[in-house]
Formats: sequence, structure tokens, C-alpha cells
Amino acid sequence: MDVQGAKRHSRDMSPPTPTPGNQTCAGTLLVDLGGTNVRFASCDPTATTPLQAGSLRRYRVADYPSLEAATRQYLDDSGAQPQSMLVAAAGRVSAEQTVRITNHAWTIDAHALQRGLALQSVRLVNDFAAQSMAPTLLARDELLALDGHALPTPGARDTQTFAVIGPGTGLGIGALLVRKGRPETLETEGGHSGFAPGTQTEVQLLQHLARRHGRVSNERVLCGSGLVNVYTTLCAIAGMAAEPLQPEDVTARANAGSDPCCVRAVETMVGIFGSVTGDLVLSLGAWDGVYLTGGMLPVLLPWLQRGGFVTRFEAKGRFADVVRKVPIAAMTAAEPGLLGVAAIARQDDGHQAPGP
Repeated sequence: MDVQGAKRHSRDMSPPTPTPGNQTCAGTLLVDLGGTNVRFASCDPTATTPLQAGSLRRYRVADYPSLEAATRQYLDDSGAQPQSMLVAAAGRVSAEQTVRITNHAWTIDAHALQRGLALQSVRLVNDFAAQSMAPTLLARDELLALDGHALPTPGARDTQTFAVIGPGTGLGIGALLVRKGRPETLETEGGHSGFAPGTQTEVQLLQHLARRHGRVSNERVLCGSGLVNVYTTLCAIAGMAAEPLQPEDVTARANAGSDPCCVRAVETMVGIFGSVTGDLVLSLGAWDGVYLTGGMLPVLLPWLQRGGFVTRFEAKGRFADVVRKVPIAAMTAAEPGLLGVAAIARQDDGHQAPGP
């Protein structure tokens, strides 16, 4: 993910370049593409609720050879006839408008996709550009405070910085910046920064994973496959044979309390998540708040609310008192990624995000 602002978001790749206020996303197909699922919807930039009712559909990435094939399936299923397409993709978007999905084999070229689908324009943005813009359209009841503070409020001041982080198929990290009252995004590949253990168990976790992978990133422990990595390592530390579990198996057993190693794996992952999120606040200067998101968030949320996440989030030594004041909110909307793509489309169309 490269660092870019709203100017990158407002660039259309097909000549002539439209000017703000005269383009419309009523005929635009919105896409939220991750390593496991791809979601499609249409939007109306002038509406209070921009995602068009009944237009949302989700498909498994593994079921299709390409994004073009998945898009054709959506067009057949929905009857939609878009003129343009805005794709938020889970990977670093190049200046040439190409992206290789980090946790899948698809490589997407916006120009080739435009030709293949006979559209007027196709544009790629990073998936955490969308996730970072989602808070500008979220209703207050689509956010859940985790630390007792008031919810973060984009637009309350002319200059603000919010961190955005979410575990799913991978670990996404970005930021929502409000500059002179205008929302912009900061896109990063922070999920691939190095894992720093905070407990003796985590030191053993790092050593175990380093023997397997060499360098160990935060994503190795903070995503679906990362949870399995934590589980298998904790089993090895305890001298037990790990079962061949999927992430959903680990969380199901943890929720049922039927497997102590699974319980400990989820608790360990939640603690690491809190520590990494607190580090992100320090790195970005995100004193105005943190938004949690990602495909794993719904299943992790009850564990996040038990206190281990917040304790590790706040454990920042000489800056603990400062970090303790930073509000943390979980995005509970069903499709924050698509909502964020709609927010980008609204901004492209010349519409301001709603105020606080």
C-alpha cells in the first residue's frame, strides 16, 4: 500500500478526465476485494445512504480465475449495467494502476479490466483507503466503544488523525486524516512490519515462527492463518500435538471453552492485537482515535471487550497516560469496506462527507 491522499482518489484513468461535480457513481460498480471474498454493490452519491439497497453481493475469490470473471458473474446475477468501476483491493496499488492481491494469486490491471468489461473507466484504490474512509459515513450505532471514551468523531476539528487497523485474511493498517476539514487517507503496508513480543510466551512464539519463516511480521500472528500459527505454537510449547484446525475451528472451540489451547490462542492474539494497535497510535500520532475493522472483528469482538486488548493497548510506558485517553471504536457495520468505497466515490463526485 502506498502513501497517498485524496488527489489520488479523485483521478480517473480514462480520458477526458472528469471534473468534480459532473461525474456520477450512479452507474459505478463498487468493489471490495480481499484475499477470501469479493463484494460488489452500486451507489448513489447524492443519497444519505449511498449503497443502493439490494445491490450487494459477495463471492468467494477462490471460485473464479480473475476479477473480470467474478465481475461478469455479478453483472449476470444482478442485471447491473455500470459505466465505471471503483475497486478497493487488498494489496499495494502501483502508480500504473495495477495490484497483486497480497494473500491471493490475482493480479489486476485496471486498464485491461476496463477493456475487458467495456467500461468507461476502472480505478483501483487500496482496500484500507476504503476502510479508512468508512468512518465518514458510519452511523453512530454502527460503532462500538471499547474503552469507555466517547466515540471518535471525524470532522469535529479541522485537523485530526485516526488509526485504522483490521485482521482478516491478512492484517490491514491505514489512517483517516482530516486536513482543513477534508478527509484523506494514509495507506500503508504496516501489517508487514516486524512482530515485537511483549510477554515471555510471545518471545517463544516469535522464536518458533522465526524457525519456520525467518522474518516474522505482525500479519503472521494477526490474521486468520495467524491465529492458527498462534494455536500450533502454543500446543508445541505445551508439549501437545496440534490438530489440523482452521481459524473458525479455533475460535469455535475457544468460545465453547472446550479446548484450553484454543482459548489461550485467542487470548494471546487479542493481547498482541492490543499491543500492535497501541504502537500504531504512537507511530501515526493518532491521538484522535482508533477504528478497528477487518473480517475477523465480529468473532473477536467479545474477546476484545474482556479487557486484555485495552490493557495491552495502554501499556506504553512513559506514554501510557497519553495513549489511555485515545478512544477506540469497533466498526460494527455489515460491510465497512464497501461503505468506504462509497465514501471515496462520493468524494470523487464532489460531495462532502457528513459532519459530526
